[in-house]
Amino acid sequence: MRIAVLDNGAEQLKLINHTMAGLGHESHMYTEGKTLLQSLRRQTFDLLILDWSLPDIKGLDVVKAIRHELKSRLPILFVTDRRDEADMVEALNSGADDFMAKPIRAGELEARVTALLRRSYPAKHESELVFGPYHFYPPSRVLKVRGKLVELKNREYELALFLFQNLGRLLSREHLHEAVWGLGVEALSRSLDTHVSRLRTKLDLRPANGFLLLAIYGLGYRLETIEANTLPSR
Repeated sequence: MRIAVLDNGAEQLKLINHTMAGLGHESHMYTEGKTLLQSLRRQTFDLLILDWSLPDIKGLDVVKAIRHELKSRLPILFVTDRRDEADMVEALNSGADDFMAKPIRAGELEARVTALLRRSYPAKHESELVFGPYHFYPPSRVLKVRGKLVELKNREYELALFLFQNLGRLLSREHLHEAVWGLGVEALSRSLDTHVSRLRTKLDLRPANGFLLLAIYGLGYRLETIEANTLPSR
């Protein structure tokens, strides 16, 4: 998963990054709230871990901006040195999903992140995923459409599964690159577009089948469901 971390403490960032890496997640570090909010206008993440006290803006204000200005449902975990019940209530009421007090204990952080991701993305933990006529079997990396096996290359399967698991969600190009190709791979823009084009054809992603794969200019892609009653009559 792609994790954004907002904290101005070098040791805290190092500990969180190490803990997330141990869970197999990719962390992106920020030390200022305004910089993170700018990134969120063009990038997407699966989870945000943030501190309460920041050098430029309050953590609470970051959460409120994400919820009200950006209209994002990004799962948010507060990790802070505040311990009062009133602070926890204020954090949750502002739009955060969970709250834990410092000092950070790696085991607790792992458990809270894992539980929050499980609640936020339940489809990622199923042995069979069904989206209309599309049936994914992640353990065996098999995809069937209306009962017929669809032959996909490894990257094509990973991209298709990731898009369906995030149905209705805008995914930035950087997010898709990391999820399918991993970090440290450059010049993948054309490769991503080529894979998307192949999936549209191989999976017949069109309104008649209930799904539409949209390119959002300058941002990324979003796979949407199309209700039958919204299709034009013939």
